[in-house]
Amino acid sequence: MRRLLWIGNPFFCRSLRQCGWDAVATHNFETPQAYGWDDLCRLAGFTPDVLVVADKSRAPFVLGVEKFPCLTIFYSVDAHIHAWQALYAQAFDACLVSLRDYVPRFSGPFLPAGRVWWSPAFAWREDAPQPDAPKEYDCLFVGSQRPEMPRRAAFLQALQARLPGLRVTSGSYRALYPRARVILNHCEHGDLNFRVFEALGCGGCLVTPRIGHGLTELFTDGAELSCYEPGNPEDACRRIVHWLEHPRAATDLGQAGLAAVDAAHREWHRAQTFTLRTRALLTAAPALQRRRRRCAALIRERSLRLLYLHWAEAELCPGLRQAYLDAARGTV
Repeated sequence: MRRLLWIGNPFFCRSLRQCGWDAVATHNFETPQAYGWDDLCRLAGFTPDVLVVADKSRAPFVLGVEKFPCLTIFYSVDAHIHAWQALYAQAFDACLVSLRDYVPRFSGPFLPAGRVWWSPAFAWREDAPQPDAPKEYDCLFVGSQRPEMPRRAAFLQALQARLPGLRVTSGSYRALYPRARVILNHCEHGDLNFRVFEALGCGGCLVTPRIGHGLTELFTDGAELSCYEPGNPEDACRRIVHWLEHPRAATDLGQAGLAAVDAAHREWHRAQTFTLRTRALLTAAPALQRRRRRCAALIRERSLRLLYLHWAEAELCPGLRQAYLDAARGTV
């Protein structure tokens, strides 16, 4: 195998070390940054054969990628709130997309559909059931209730009026989920979120909205989880009450969901699939790189320039503003 640099949110990156790569370097960060090729080589401590730029739900932080002399892969998770990602992805050789229904948006003039790969969310290594944990909550929702999530706030308020046993909180879901008889999920933007996999990975009886993005292809409604009509608190309440009134069936549902996650939806599975896809693509990497680098000016003009000019106006840091202007000109 080859040497890989992963920059951004780590996601399943740590599991790549068990997949046969010669070297895997990672770099995550919290302060606003922009990185060019020399920066990335310095961070890695080597010249990477593969670069993965992983979604941090912020402005583009790797610039000049259309000219990079290695295989380049963008990993989109938050396409439901960042429409610009499909334009940015045109500068890469391949792209992972977490939300299946958005996969067609990423194929374009410079990134063909065959190199846009669906890679759903997953359960983490640490997500695990705790059989001896006491059941303290009839129904539990663990998650953010920020002001920019008005649909969630309204839904939870309406559901609590119907279901006094609903506990809404935040904190460590791994400590809380095993203490719930039923786990509730809500998807503010209709996205297939990590909470589905995390709850099932903890062995919970999950009640979640019936959304797209492959949910019912990955899991069987009524056998591995329970789906309610999105935005319908009455339907959610009816299903939660059903599982509360049938505790043995709720336990069986949670066990089946856990088995489904263990079989195909842990971070290891995503790392393994990524490695197989990338290994196959590496044989064509030199030709892909040559084609991308020959088209670099065209990629900037048609896909990146307006995107970078937007961030140059929106960014407050003078250094980053200049970096986006340089990227728009192709001088990074």
